[in-house]
Amino acid sequence: MDLSAFTSKNWENAYFDSVVPEKCKSEPCVLGVDEAGRGPVLGPMVYGICYCPISKHEDLKSAGVADSKTLTEEQREKLFTKIHENNDYIGWSLEVISPVYISACMYKRPKVSLNEISHNSAISLIKRAIAAGIQVSEVYLDTVGPPEKYEAKLQDIFPTLKVTVAKKADALYPCVSGASICAKVARDRALSSWEFPEGVEVKNWGSGYPGDPITKNFLMNSLDRVFGFPGLVRFSWSTAEKILEEKCVPTTWKDDEEDDEKKNTPSVLDYFAKKQKSLSDEAVKSPPAPKRRRHHYFTERCLAPVTNF
Repeated sequence: MDLSAFTSKNWENAYFDSVVPEKCKSEPCVLGVDEAGRGPVLGPMVYGICYCPISKHEDLKSAGVADSKTLTEEQREKLFTKIHENNDYIGWSLEVISPVYISACMYKRPKVSLNEISHNSAISLIKRAIAAGIQVSEVYLDTVGPPEKYEAKLQDIFPTLKVTVAKKADALYPCVSGASICAKVARDRALSSWEFPEGVEVKNWGSGYPGDPITKNFLMNSLDRVFGFPGLVRFSWSTAEKILEEKCVPTTWKDDEEDDEKKNTPSVLDYFAKKQKSLSDEAVKSPPAPKRRRHHYFTERCLAPVTNF
C-alpha cells in the first residue's frame, strides 16, 4: 500500500484503491465499511471498504480476518498481505481523511460533526465502488450514531442495495472485518510516516490517543504559543483545545465589519422619533437604508476590499 500521495500532501484527503477483481464485476458482491482513528487527537481518520463476491464471503472468514482492534499490528499487517494476495476475488478502497480537514470541518459555521464526516466518507466510498463497476448487492457497516437512523439514511441513498447497519459489525461480518484491517493498517502507516511541513523535528509522537504519555509529551513540546500545533494535531479535540487555552498567547479578534454594521443599523426608537416630528408638521424623513451585509464567505475569512497594494 503506497500512501505517498497522502504523505506528500498530508493536509489534504486522499483515496487509495486496489485493483478491482474481474469476479467482482460480474458477480453480486458484499461490501463492508469500517474506520480507524476516530478517537485519537493525532493523525488522520481512515475509512475503508472491503468487498468480494457473495459466494466468497465466508472465505474471508476462513482467511482469518477479524476486528482489527483485537489484533496486534503484526497480525494486521500479515492479514492485509493475505487480503492483497487474494486479489483475484477481494478488493478494497480507502479514504485517508486529514486531521487538518477534520479540524476545519468542526470549526466551520455551521459545525460539521465527526459523525457527518464519517457518513459522508462511507457514502463516497460506496459510490466509488459502484462507479468502478463492482456489482455491489449487500452493504454492511458498523454504526455511527443510532443504527436505525443511519441505516434508513443509507437505504434512501442506495435503494437498490441491501443495507445493514449494526453495532460491532466488525466482529459479525467478515467483509467489515476486512475493511477494519485495511483502514487500521493505512492509519498506522500514515501516522508512522508523517512528514511535518512546519519543520517540527520529533521522532516519536505515540499512538495519537489522548491517554498515551508519549502523545501528551508531544503535544506539550510541539506547541507554538502563537500558532498552536502542527497539522498532525486535531485542534478541535478537547485535549488540544485545553492546552491551547492554558498555554498559548491570548488573542482577541475585533470584528470591525460587525461594528460598522451596528452603527449603521437604525434603532426601532428612530422610527418613533420620526413620527413625533411629523406631528409637529416637520418633514418626514425616511430612515437610512441599512448597510448591505457582506457575504459570509468574506466575513468568515476576514477578507476585506483592497484598493492599494
